[in-house]
Amino acid sequence: MPSELPIRRLTRMLACVMTTCTLSIAPLSQAESTAIPADFPEAYYRQARELGNEILSVDSTQSLVVIEVHRAGPLAWLGHDHVVASHNLRGYVSIAEGQADLFVPLEQLVVDEPELRTDAGFNTQPSKEDIEATYLNMQNALESGHFPFALIHITRTSADRPQMEVSITLHGIKRTYEVQAHIEFVPNGVAINGWMSLNQADFGITPLSVMGGAIQVQDKLDLRFHILAQNN
Repeated sequence: MPSELPIRRLTRMLACVMTTCTLSIAPLSQAESTAIPADFPEAYYRQARELGNEILSVDSTQSLVVIEVHRAGPLAWLGHDHVVASHNLRGYVSIAEGQADLFVPLEQLVVDEPELRTDAGFNTQPSKEDIEATYLNMQNALESGHFPFALIHITRTSADRPQMEVSITLHGIKRTYEVQAHIEFVPNGVAINGWMSLNQADFGITPLSVMGGAIQVQDKLDLRFHILAQNN
């Protein structure tokens, strides 16, 4: 068979180093799947529940965090935009205190699910090889072996405004944002929907760049989330 054209070979190579995205990984063992960050306030919420406070548990099967990663640079067309998602959001919501604490296991993120790419308006589909390579790039950039979780603390700042204060701890660095959100009480729980943008550099993460900046990953990430927490 004839060899790939140079431009196709270059496109494949550059796409492999384009973005900090991920793919599905093998199912975790029971010990791994129940792991909780050492600094997560699990005991606080369990004690509050034992004292009779209304503490809701996040339903991981119906909650979702989505991050859109965009390309940049004069030769951006050689790469792909990507969608990274977490289907493993865990944590608690305290109705009385108007706060929540959540965490995301970074190694369980998934990338470029077709439905989410469609929702984002992306009209291309990276190859399996591209996704595998960008997964490794992401884990290296996040240093997930040392920082395996993203922690999220949410506080409702006002009952009269659709706004929350969201603190994110990622890559060992904590940043706080004012976030637009919609909070809805549903049967047996609450649903929280929000959207925000953040910069990778704010967390000490350097966006990938190749060929002297001809192809880059944008520093800014667009994030949206749906959290369903229920009384169980």
